[in-house]
Amino acid sequence: MTTEHQSHRTTEHQSRVLLVGIELPEQRDFDSAMEELANLALACELEVADSLTQKAERIHPAHYIGAGKLEELQTMLHAYEGADVVFNDELSPAQIRNLEKRLDCRVMDRTMLILEIFAQRAKTREAQLQVEVARLQYMLPRLVGSRESLGRQGGGGGTGLKNRGSGETRLELDRRRIEERIAMLQAELEKLVRRRQVLRQRRNAGEAPVVCLVGYTNAGKSSLLNAMLETYHPGSDKQVFAHDMLFATLETKARGIVLPGGRSFVLTDTVGFVSRLPHHLVKAFRSTLEEVAEADLLLHVVDASNPEHPAHMQVTRETLRALGAEQIPTLVVYNKADRTDRPYPLTDGDAVWLSARELRGIDRLADALAERVFADYARFVVRIPYDKGHLAAYFNAHADVQATAYDEDGTRLTLLCRSADIARYQDEITVLEGDLPVPENGAMTKQAAKTARS
Repeated sequence: MTTEHQSHRTTEHQSRVLLVGIELPEQRDFDSAMEELANLALACELEVADSLTQKAERIHPAHYIGAGKLEELQTMLHAYEGADVVFNDELSPAQIRNLEKRLDCRVMDRTMLILEIFAQRAKTREAQLQVEVARLQYMLPRLVGSRESLGRQGGGGGTGLKNRGSGETRLELDRRRIEERIAMLQAELEKLVRRRQVLRQRRNAGEAPVVCLVGYTNAGKSSLLNAMLETYHPGSDKQVFAHDMLFATLETKARGIVLPGGRSFVLTDTVGFVSRLPHHLVKAFRSTLEEVAEADLLLHVVDASNPEHPAHMQVTRETLRALGAEQIPTLVVYNKADRTDRPYPLTDGDAVWLSARELRGIDRLADALAERVFADYARFVVRIPYDKGHLAAYFNAHADVQATAYDEDGTRLTLLCRSADIARYQDEITVLEGDLPVPENGAMTKQAAKTARS
């Protein structure tokens, strides 16, 4: 039985596709998975013409679907002349070969679709390299499959392949040449990774805590970053691209945020996650996602208006676990609360309900974030000698100075600041009030260690 799909943003230039999925026993998320597949197709600028689903005990090893459904799909293809087919699961090389032989059309699977979207959206050289490596690694075991489909799939924008000539873009490349190209791309990628690591080390040396935005694709991470910039840096030209579509962000983007009182941190936007994200992509983007594993705090952004958000949250948690970031303190941000019946803005334990679009609840998020990231802030009264005026300027820029007085021995500041900052300059200033905490095990906190290294 087929069900009609409503297509959005279609144009006469868009290719039409039929979606095909198998619902296995006890698979509770099948309907949402098919809806997500339709959204992935739309994100790839494909018009969804129709869909075909089947309940089965297992996926057919030769054709994915059973013989009866395969005939039904052939009939649908005759009705939708010129349409291609997208399958909800990753196909084996044999399935691709058999299906194209029977259907006489381009056959794609979920992984191909995601790879194509990434190829179209990748703008920086690093993202383009990561996508191309993932695509070639996906193609490698499928050299015995359909050379035509996979070769055409490599023509997506962003990878830089389509202008290199057919000898470089088609799957008549043998295994050895593909492996050589992967090695060459990975070597270039490693240079870019090392450069970014140096920049991250310099940023860490600047003592700013790092807060990473993570979450399912299209949850509103980039919109939230822009909302923070608009709230605390109005008129800033540092806004990032944000759009209501899957995988709008593929490159890690970091922006400095200064809260009232001089408390500054780095807010980093990352690529969104999705269910069954191809492991080749996770592996290729692991270097980019290193930012997540080294963060001081994660903001797990959730689209509260999406009825499937509990499942999306689980996908995010599983991906963070795969990245080795499951132990990092996390604050859940339920975004798009304006599209729900839930009251907002609201802070509830380790969760904040807000609307980035309306800029409502941003102050709640900032307060909750500050409690966790700036927990080592304490009140001090210090005297700074007049010949150390640069230190007075430093504390005025990096601390919440509550009072300033002048006496014959120097400038007296009453301030709220990081204990590590006081410890760093304790040989040059006089601490009149306030104690520097000493950890029980004698180890420095993560933030204090950053300060000491600088």
